[in-house]
Amino acid sequence: MVTTAVRPGQKLLSLDWGALAPLRIRAAAAAEGVYAGAHRSARRGSGVEFGGQRPYVAGDDLRFLDRRSLMRHDRLMIREFETDTERALWIAMDTSASMGFRGPKAPGAKLAYAAVLGAALCRVAVSGQDPVGVAWLGRATRITTSVAPAGFGGAAFERIVDALERVEAGGALVDDLEGLDRQLMMLGRRARRGSVVVLMSDFLDVPDAVARRIALVGSERVLVAVQVLDPLEAEFGFTGRVRLRAIEGEGLVTTDAERVRNEYLARLSAHTSEWSRAIEGVGGRFVRARTDEDAVGVLRRIVQAIREVRR
Repeated sequence: MVTTAVRPGQKLLSLDWGALAPLRIRAAAAAEGVYAGAHRSARRGSGVEFGGQRPYVAGDDLRFLDRRSLMRHDRLMIREFETDTERALWIAMDTSASMGFRGPKAPGAKLAYAAVLGAALCRVAVSGQDPVGVAWLGRATRITTSVAPAGFGGAAFERIVDALERVEAGGALVDDLEGLDRQLMMLGRRARRGSVVVLMSDFLDVPDAVARRIALVGSERVLVAVQVLDPLEAEFGFTGRVRLRAIEGEGLVTTDAERVRNEYLARLSAHTSEWSRAIEGVGGRFVRARTDEDAVGVLRRIVQAIREVRR
């Protein structure tokens, strides 16, 4: 297992947005740099069928408000529809402590960079009139629910951006495997057949056992996993004798950076390749990204990966 490491004294007290804020502006610019309207609305055509009702949630598109239910029972209910192939976009975000890391060459923390990518993808989806939702993996703080219901339009986009701005990284995924399993099961229930699930994580401290549950999520859905790494992690850009401690866990190592760099990079490459094979083994795609990359270029790779899986 490759473990994220930082110099002693660095603390992850809150999410470091750096130069990436404000989120809405960054997400809009990135989305416009990719394309507008990836495909036609998923709510048109003969494949549309009534799929039931659910209680109204603040921010839901009022076009789908069931007026009959309001008049008869004085309750706000939203009409849901199913298509032959659902086109909802779900962003699954790893919020563990390692995602809060930001090295000296990065514009912001990994979770902040992933938030820009996720928000930009949601903006593209709502422009095509597709529903968008978000799921949190780990003990996300300042978030009330692990999976928010998918919604349409600008209201759904704003709700997701608000959540992305509030979330803080913390905890270790390995500390609550049962909770993580429940989160992935709930995501599998909410994301219907044919939905797009974009999983964002550094995949450094994700337990290997979780790969089986992720495989189930991708069995009937379009699964794209995005590995987000800081340049310091990707290059092991330390010099001289360093003392490193794990962000998740109690590991502490004192070593010579130049002497162990090649071994570290080899292990990182092998670890990443294992995850890539696991995702691609269920028909998904694995996209690598660094937080010092232009978000537009990364978004284009994600969009291309989604198209490849759909074909």
